[in-house]
Amino acid sequence: MPSDLNILAAFLAIAEERSFTKAAKRLGVSPSAMSHAIRGLEEDIGVRLLSRTTRSVAPTEAGEQLLARLRPALADVRDAIAQLSGLRDKPSGRVRLLVPRLAGTTVLGPKLAKFTRHYPDVVLDITADDSRLDIVAGGFDAGIHFGEYIQKDMIAVRVSKDHRAAIVGSPGYFKSNPKPKTPHDLLKHSCINFRHGTAGLYRWEFDKGRKSLSVAVNGPLIVDDVETLVRAAIDGVGLAFVSDERVAPQLAAGELIRVLEDWCQPFPGFFLYYPSRRQQPAALAALIDTLRL
Repeated sequence: MPSDLNILAAFLAIAEERSFTKAAKRLGVSPSAMSHAIRGLEEDIGVRLLSRTTRSVAPTEAGEQLLARLRPALADVRDAIAQLSGLRDKPSGRVRLLVPRLAGTTVLGPKLAKFTRHYPDVVLDITADDSRLDIVAGGFDAGIHFGEYIQKDMIAVRVSKDHRAAIVGSPGYFKSNPKPKTPHDLLKHSCINFRHGTAGLYRWEFDKGRKSLSVAVNGPLIVDDVETLVRAAIDGVGLAFVSDERVAPQLAAGELIRVLEDWCQPFPGFFLYYPSRRQQPAALAALIDTLRL
């Protein structure tokens, strides 16, 4: 059987119209093109599907058998295409999103209720993962991350204000350890390392004026979860490198103390990113509009 659905659709149109001329007009092609297509179809399967004279056209018995199966099958195909076209025009369907845990709480969390109210036909399928996975290979429609981690071939839309790092430790930790005055002093401290999935341990990055440097810290603990990181810092395990927004309540309550603040400059925050603007589903466009700053 030929794989071209257009030929099968042509056969269906001819059988329903009982005329090559009317079927050709219905499909917007020439009668000779229709005749050629049907002749090729019959030759491919080795069975005559239409009886035709100069006055009339009618399906043969084999043609009737094919019609019985073809009508519902093509109807299903049309319904599927119509449903997919609806994803372009009306926000509906599933959007798979990959986000770091911090972005989940600070970017998505405050706007989820609004989004679900406005777009009840959209299902947000959110995976919280602090590693930097390939969203295309992972089957995700989009991701959220800091701009420095987003590949240049992605479309990126800003979805948060500037962020700023905070180096924090507990009051108990600083009772027995001096506060670091420069990033290099961190090499003398117990620090909590953070693992970004397959990217490995994060090197703490600092900026002050025109100076930029990174420090590979050491300590008794390596984590891949921000909540565990903050809890360990509060409990005096060591110093932690974290977003100041994440630890604002703990700083205000005195559970954590901030150091090296003059070395922690603001940097662009989170961006939503996705592979292409072409044929963008309406559901993803709606999410972008909701999160965009």
